[in-house]
Amino acid sequence: MIDLKGKVAVVFGLANKRSIAYSVAQKLAEAGATLVLSYQSERLQREAEELLEDLGQTGHGRAFQCDVSRDEEIDAVFAQIAEAFPRIDILIHSVAFAPADALKNDFLLTSREDFRIAHDISVYSLIALARAAAPLMTDGGSILTLTYYGGEKVFPNYNVMGVAKAALESVVRYLAASLGARNIRVNAVSAGPIRTLAARGIGDFNQILDAVTLRAPLHRNVEQIEVGNTALFLCSPLASGITGEITFVDCGFNITGV
Repeated sequence: MIDLKGKVAVVFGLANKRSIAYSVAQKLAEAGATLVLSYQSERLQREAEELLEDLGQTGHGRAFQCDVSRDEEIDAVFAQIAEAFPRIDILIHSVAFAPADALKNDFLLTSREDFRIAHDISVYSLIALARAAAPLMTDGGSILTLTYYGGEKVFPNYNVMGVAKAALESVVRYLAASLGARNIRVNAVSAGPIRTLAARGIGDFNQILDAVTLRAPLHRNVEQIEVGNTALFLCSPLASGITGEITFVDCGFNITGV
């Protein structure tokens, strides 16, 4: 059994119970970690506080506001975290966004602004958060982000988000090299398709689910809790020798050809 008692995990991108980040946070909490949740704007504060309650964090977990597209808010939230806790041990990055047109239109029509937004929020935010978190990881730590196979292969209606995920996976490797001397590990979980609220923005999503069921060696789609289990392992001392890696949790779909 993995024991994270006394560890502090900061989670960015946990918006609701149907998100992959919720399963990750759930497993971290069950292992004994204290959670810090980030919410994007003031109107989402109550939802974040309710999520902390659902995760059994009442009385010791915290929720702070932070828009990851604004450096001053990133600096402010980590200053608040530093005041509340002596150190942090885990950083979860579950942040991704692209404008709707950049997903539904032909990829050739991707605008410069939509490309910038997708990469700023989905990719650069990991660099910015890691830079702010690293000084608080005084005993080393684990940084984990979430990616998707669409960063390697073309999937319908994924478009600029696939390009962003490819960049995100490269960032994982470069951050791992940059932070390794501080005993901070950086990894990613590449989850198979899951029916989250965010997935509703991808057209023909059912087609992707059906393809996985047909072709994956396990002949089914992955469940959220399986992603959470893998995230827990990668954030724990059991994975102390693993960094810069992309770990697939997709029932084996990525190994198949036809």
